[in-house]
Amino acid sequence: MFALLAHPLPVSLPLEDPILKFMLIMAIVLAAPLLLNKLRIPYLLGLIIAGAVIGPHGLNLVLRDSSSILSGTAGLLYIMFLSGLEIDIDDFRRNSGRSLVFGLYTFLIPMAVGIPGGHYILGFPLPSSILLAALFASQTLIAYPIVSKLGITRDKAVTIAVGGTVITDMLALLVLTIVVGVSTGSVGEAFWYRLGISIVACIAIIAFLFPLLGRWFFKHCSDSVSQYVFVLVMVFLGAYLAQLAGLEPIIGAFLSGLAMNRLIPRTSALMNRVEFVGNAIFIPFFLIGVGMLIDYRAFFRDWETLKVSAVMIVLVTGAKYAAAVLTQKSFRLTRDQRTVIFGLSSAHVAATLAAVMVGYNVILGHTPEGEPIRLLNESVLNGTILMILATCTVSTFATQRGAHRIALKGTPAEPGPAHERERILIPVSNRENVGELIALSTAVSPARKPPELYALRALDNRTENLDARKRAAALLETAASAAAATDNYLHPLLRYDVNIVNAVMGVVREHRITDLVMGMHRAKAEPAGLGRTLSELLHHCNVTTLIYQPRQPLQTLRRHVVIVPRKAEQEAGFQGWLRRVRDLGRNTGAKLAFYAPAATMRFLRAGAGRQGPEAQYILFETWDDLPELLGEVRRDDCVWLVMSRRERVSYHPAMSRVPTLLAETLPGNGFVLVFPEQAGETDMLFMG
Repeated sequence: MFALLAHPLPVSLPLEDPILKFMLIMAIVLAAPLLLNKLRIPYLLGLIIAGAVIGPHGLNLVLRDSSSILSGTAGLLYIMFLSGLEIDIDDFRRNSGRSLVFGLYTFLIPMAVGIPGGHYILGFPLPSSILLAALFASQTLIAYPIVSKLGITRDKAVTIAVGGTVITDMLALLVLTIVVGVSTGSVGEAFWYRLGISIVACIAIIAFLFPLLGRWFFKHCSDSVSQYVFVLVMVFLGAYLAQLAGLEPIIGAFLSGLAMNRLIPRTSALMNRVEFVGNAIFIPFFLIGVGMLIDYRAFFRDWETLKVSAVMIVLVTGAKYAAAVLTQKSFRLTRDQRTVIFGLSSAHVAATLAAVMVGYNVILGHTPEGEPIRLLNESVLNGTILMILATCTVSTFATQRGAHRIALKGTPAEPGPAHERERILIPVSNRENVGELIALSTAVSPARKPPELYALRALDNRTENLDARKRAAALLETAASAAAATDNYLHPLLRYDVNIVNAVMGVVREHRITDLVMGMHRAKAEPAGLGRTLSELLHHCNVTTLIYQPRQPLQTLRRHVVIVPRKAEQEAGFQGWLRRVRDLGRNTGAKLAFYAPAATMRFLRAGAGRQGPEAQYILFETWDDLPELLGEVRRDDCVWLVMSRRERVSYHPAMSRVPTLLAETLPGNGFVLVFPEQAGETDMLFMG
């Protein structure tokens, strides 16, 4: 059959054709989850096993060559970057002490059992035993995609485990650097100065310079492809800076994730792209590459390898479990949280491989027969490969078990009004702000329950202009594409009616809309206020309405200033808009600053909880002082003004001047006018 082909290609093993190699790996990535889910085997473990089967020690279909190493390294850095990107920064700060304690537990306990285990059980010299213990202390977040997929990345246990991983890996790799330096005689006074200065410089550059670069780039570049490529550049730049500082690159990738955390909101289109490409390409390539390292023949090669690997597996698993138990007791965590911490911390891949390869390549001398005396011998190298397989298996099963239980407990048992999905209607008329309206709509909704989005373009029913219909359809298609980029489906609605107010009212009633998200008018003929259309719409439509004027991308905002009038807590929609603002803070990571009277302040604080977004509460008694307050707004702030319709309990006459005041005082700042749902029929709006 191949003879009939125009260009017959010889197929030999291992595969050399890049097309066949890539096709085989992608077929494995496709088939592994589909097959293993039926067997209840974590797909991460399945990819590792698949790598062992097709690798050089299995069927020898694919070599672990430079391309495999490159893609595997990128995948590992991607995992660490995602762990820093998806973590809740406020929760990370609140739990930094706990992460430090867990990091010390998961470093000191393996060191305490590894040194005597290597010295007395395996008979290694003291330097080799210390380096072996450092292997035990290091860990890899190989199971992090499991908790990410289940949506519990902001659980306290995950935050503690991620922070502790960075601490223990830094300490373990520092031990590696010192042991190798002492063994090779390169440790001196200058060594310590160089190491300390380079580490501080690396952390300072990533922590302070990366956010500035990211904010500047996202403000000036809206192209989705360029934004994603920029993120990749930041990941690998951070990894390289860490490597230059004498740290493992995974530390730099994690720090890059923390630095970019607030610039890539959880509900944004960019976050969706980052997660999609990572889960589809980078991370599977890394896991398959890990599997290629596994040599099943090491089980039968000699007794020494089996003995070393058995001791390593028992000691490291016991030490990591003890660290998880101590952490649970110290901070009163649940058993499921302990299981997740143990699962995330028990896998050994990245730093472990780096350390064992460094130790294996350090030659201390030679035997009389000319054989090299290595800091870590070949039995430790082979034993490490078996330990990687065992610990990855334990890690994936433990993490999946604990994470599933936590996710199930976090699901509301009884659906009610507070748990229903928001139905958000976005009337669209301007192509330029469609993306920002979609971004705001998804950002003010709970991350676990994305909203049901509707986009409306209304046309005059007295005209039969085909060009107008085509432009309307193209605008709705743009809105649908923007929503799809955030992994949300948008219902496009093209409606003919006598005017836009009637069209919106009809859609609100037909689809039981809970929120309206609209843009400010831009027509020069309109007055400085809201304009006739918005005024009439607010008069007739009594749902929570957000009127948004974007001046810069939502992801680049540092703070949302929320100005609340007196007696706002007495309005029917108070809890609704407050919940949306808090969801905005959680999803974007931006700070919230509430300005309100003392009587209203206690209602704003109520229900915030320790897990809420970072917020400030500042007394602001009268709206007559609004111009002075707006003068204090910073460049990267977005102003939220909670409004009220005329004759309502929270209405203040100064509200009628708000649109004009914002246009004059804050021409460069974005703002949102919030009109809460109010009880009873609405009266004629004051801003005609």
